[in-house]
Amino acid sequence: MDTPLSYVELSEAAVAHNMAFFRGVAKAGTRFAVAVKGNAYGHGLREMVSLFESHADFFLVNSIEELRTLRGVSKKPTFVFGYVAPGFLPEAIGLGCIFGVFSLTQFLAIEAAAQSRGVVQDVHIAADAMLGREGFLEGELAALFAAAKSAAHVRITGMYAHFANIEDTSDFSHAQKQIDAYARMQKAFVEAGYSNLETHISATSGLLVYEKDQGFNSIIRIGIGAYGLWPSETLRRQYAKRDIELKPVLSWKTRVAEVKMLAPGSTVGYGLTYKAQKETVAALIPQGYADGYVRALSNCGMVLIGGRRCPVIGRVSMNMFVVDATNAPEVAEGDEVVLIGEQGDKSISAQEIAERSDTINYEATTRISALLPRIVR
Repeated sequence: MDTPLSYVELSEAAVAHNMAFFRGVAKAGTRFAVAVKGNAYGHGLREMVSLFESHADFFLVNSIEELRTLRGVSKKPTFVFGYVAPGFLPEAIGLGCIFGVFSLTQFLAIEAAAQSRGVVQDVHIAADAMLGREGFLEGELAALFAAAKSAAHVRITGMYAHFANIEDTSDFSHAQKQIDAYARMQKAFVEAGYSNLETHISATSGLLVYEKDQGFNSIIRIGIGAYGLWPSETLRRQYAKRDIELKPVLSWKTRVAEVKMLAPGSTVGYGLTYKAQKETVAALIPQGYADGYVRALSNCGMVLIGGRRCPVIGRVSMNMFVVDATNAPEVAEGDEVVLIGEQGDKSISAQEIAERSDTINYEATTRISALLPRIVR
């Protein structure tokens, strides 16, 4: 079968490398919940679930839509940490999941849905330990425990929290306050009769910062790191000093659609934002912001052609943009173009794309169109 014009390439070897690294960092016996929400951070949910299947103890999704897709390729225990509307709770329970619960209303809705199906549903309780986002505050736990006593169809099997600021700072004072709050909430669960709960506060950043932690994680929620991307440049540099690197799983490739010679003074694209100062070899790239190559990369993005870095000139359009390929010798229609990944001895990382478009690498990959084919190598 011919390779598609534009596609995302996924590395099985990179997945194995990254997961082996994180298991080596975590304390023995830690279980891993691999986050595949957001279309597996833009990598492709179905494909990445299959690649992670032998490495993950749990999967983690955000929605019932993601859970439906996941169940087409895996039966592994799966957390649903986003909000599921009450009318869809029975379906989610039937598909099999562990709900993250962050409000009393949600808890009671799950109890009603589980009762309607005649089952007991496992849940993990989200603790808002100074995150200020989803979860029960310390003062709300008493009402939860009271409701749980009369709930015959919901079983609390775990609790969790999220760090707010640990990946790109050297000041861990807020993280310590969060740990202290989380510890108090753990104690409240024990005093309410909940022992042997699964607990988890660390995702990729928490594991990398605290490494073998102080006992707050029986599960690690591994997200961005599993895909070979660092949560921050601060952490990447710290680990680079120890000769430790993650391997990016994703490459994004297409082909040159057209080549032409622009005369000096020629403008490129909408808005006349680029004017050629000299004779310029222009290569048309058949991707655009509809595909996830955002408009913010206009006149500042880079691609690889023939092992050379070629700058974006003019505005990125919905389905195409132009690069100055003067630096790429003998460029021709059909030549491979790398938007993210390696070509020869050159590379363009998701982090570089993120910095050039003023965002984070999470978004740089997550926004890649789900319509693009995913190819596992």
